[in-house]
Amino acid sequence: MEKHTIMDETEMGRVLDRLAQEIHDASSKDDGLVIVGIQRRGAELAERIAHSVAELRGKPVPTGSLDISLYRDDFGQIGPRPVIGKTDVATDITDRRVVIVDDVLFTGRTIRAALHELSDFGRSRRIELCVLVDRGERQLPIQADYVGKRIEVPEGQHVSVCVPELDGELCVSLVTAESQNAQSFRPPERVNGKEE
Repeated sequence: MEKHTIMDETEMGRVLDRLAQEIHDASSKDDGLVIVGIQRRGAELAERIAHSVAELRGKPVPTGSLDISLYRDDFGQIGPRPVIGKTDVATDITDRRVVIVDDVLFTGRTIRAALHELSDFGRSRRIELCVLVDRGERQLPIQADYVGKRIEVPEGQHVSVCVPELDGELCVSLVTAESQNAQSFRPPERVNGKEE
């Protein structure tokens, strides 16, 4: 398996700080902002962004996490033992501004599932989407409000986002499967019930 780094720790830090600044600048300190990350890795990125936004605003920003496995439109096709993570949205989102954070935006189906699940926690005033990487090739009409980096992904490769809490490092890479398995290779997130 070949790996090509497209964002190292330093660049990722800059990108996450920029995303936090853009989220902060988009509205007032009194907009009831809540930042919710999609498991996995989106949740860790959301915590980092929320910390930076809180420093800019001078007050804490509530956070949460969503595991969208049970809301996927292909739930019955992801194997007999799908990995179900934790959903934790302790804050009432009714009439609040919610920013969903995910690591990679691809087909849009993960975000559709997240929107569906989020509606179980109240009727927010506004929902926005923040993604670290937008790799295009959408299957649903979903676009991000805040994008860290847009990239084209060659056939046979996928985007791998690493965070210290889960992977021991902070980076984004393009990963190529072994040539004989390139057609059938699926990243772990997809196998475990989460698309890129």
